[in-house]
Amino acid sequence: MELQRPWLKGYVPGVPAEVDFEKTTLSAALRRSAQRFPERPALVYLGRTITYRELDAMVDSMARALADIGVRPGDRVAALLPNIPQMTVTIYAVFRMGATIVPTNPLYTEPELQFQLADSGARAAVSLDLLAPRIEKVRPDTKLESVVYCHINDYLPFPKKQLFPLAKKEMYRKVVPSGNTFEFLQLIGRFPSGEVEDRSSWNGLAALLYTGGTTGVSKGAMLSHSNLSSNVQQFSVWFPAMKAGEGSTIAVFPFFHSAGFTAIQNTCIWMGWAAILVPRPEPGIITELVKKYRPDFVPGVPTIFTGLLSNPEFRKLDFSFVKGFFAGAAPLATDTIDDLKKLTGATIINVYGLTETSPLATANPFGGAFKAGTVGLPFPSTDARVVDLEAGTADMPPGQPGELIFRGPQVMQGYYNRPEETAGVLRDGWLYTGDIAVMDGDGEIAIVDRKKDLIIAGGFNIYPNEIDDVLFLHPKVLEACTIGVQDQYRGETVKAYVVARPGEALSEEEVLEHCRRHLTGYKVPRMVRFIDAIPKSAVGKILRREMKELDKKLEEERQRKGG
Repeated sequence: MELQRPWLKGYVPGVPAEVDFEKTTLSAALRRSAQRFPERPALVYLGRTITYRELDAMVDSMARALADIGVRPGDRVAALLPNIPQMTVTIYAVFRMGATIVPTNPLYTEPELQFQLADSGARAAVSLDLLAPRIEKVRPDTKLESVVYCHINDYLPFPKKQLFPLAKKEMYRKVVPSGNTFEFLQLIGRFPSGEVEDRSSWNGLAALLYTGGTTGVSKGAMLSHSNLSSNVQQFSVWFPAMKAGEGSTIAVFPFFHSAGFTAIQNTCIWMGWAAILVPRPEPGIITELVKKYRPDFVPGVPTIFTGLLSNPEFRKLDFSFVKGFFAGAAPLATDTIDDLKKLTGATIINVYGLTETSPLATANPFGGAFKAGTVGLPFPSTDARVVDLEAGTADMPPGQPGELIFRGPQVMQGYYNRPEETAGVLRDGWLYTGDIAVMDGDGEIAIVDRKKDLIIAGGFNIYPNEIDDVLFLHPKVLEACTIGVQDQYRGETVKAYVVARPGEALSEEEVLEHCRRHLTGYKVPRMVRFIDAIPKSAVGKILRREMKELDKKLEEERQRKGG
């Protein structure tokens, strides 16, 4: 049966049903933007502007430097950096030399870091200097041969650069280059500018972006250059009035996250736009950057917009220059949309996707009809279906829930070194998302639940099993079950139920301190409740869904008692 595409009638004029894809890699796109817009800003970093001409030359120098320290085409290179110029330079240098980038969250704990570095087989890493103790501790358990350390002040303008180590001692660590440890500026300084051969290929592996996916432990989604370039081109045509070389976006999403990686960094480079870097996305910092640099687009997760709307200085801004706000990771609440629209008058859309879709899959029409509570329509050249939850083969009628699946050029190649997990989500050319959705007669999609128990808090994927395992490490914990509960600020937040061992006195702070030692901050439970027993099946398996139901009853009881 021929696939129906009811969403096409919702496209705004100028958005095509199918994209006529250019087989241009992102590395080649940077070279093109440098030739077309050499003096246009590419990156704006706390007062320092790097033009497209400069960025392209820096990427060439970094590619030479990485080759000099032993990185070869096909090797994996990890980047453990916030949104600073070195992140983009490293990513595109790795692209250009035909290697594979592994963007890594610099906030990871040692176990999380060790797992990702080892699993990816990264032979080199480019990292913030502050992470040196952490990296050196896990290095023996990885394949790392070389590490390049950056300082956060490397590209600050004078006199900020000179004063930064004095004013921010806690954010600066002196690295002494030796052996296979290097300092970023010293290393690329050995290689003067001059074009290097672009070894990126359309079908080559560009990136391993780690995700929880729909099941199990963190996995590396294999994204080819064609996946990434196609997804950028799909996103770019969604805004038909936008012109190359004339826009700017504030980079609120981190580039180690799939949303920042593609929707901001790669899209800006494709279009020849400026990316205004936000190393630390706090409402006060974002407000100052919006005021100073007047970006065309302001993206963020719902928590960012909630924080901005609560900031008196943000509410005083002139928003006449903002063409649009777009939210990712979770749909914006209706009251947030209404408040933002009333305050700014700008267009607001939700964008949805997964790391496995590079990550962009759907969005509300930009300048078209907006249906509250939806994540919009599939992008051009993207097919979507809602299928039954059992076999995943029968299409559900409009308005009936089922599993959301996608087909398109942005769908990943598979999970790195995990053929079984790949086979579980890639079936007959379709990606099974694990999200339960409904599609109405107009093709608008709303996410209503998840097949698995993934928690999405502030835009980050959190696995309850991972937190459970950490809780079980505590000597006073007998049983534990982590769930996600609704939170007005984070979308969802983490709540842990704990059964203490008989005779043991255990406090909430003890549990939280234990979690802080083993987990990245956003994974640490925000609430701990103690309980006598956790719901389990006949074979002893914890029943998380029953725990969620019990949580609702317990909270209703607490509210009745005024607790």
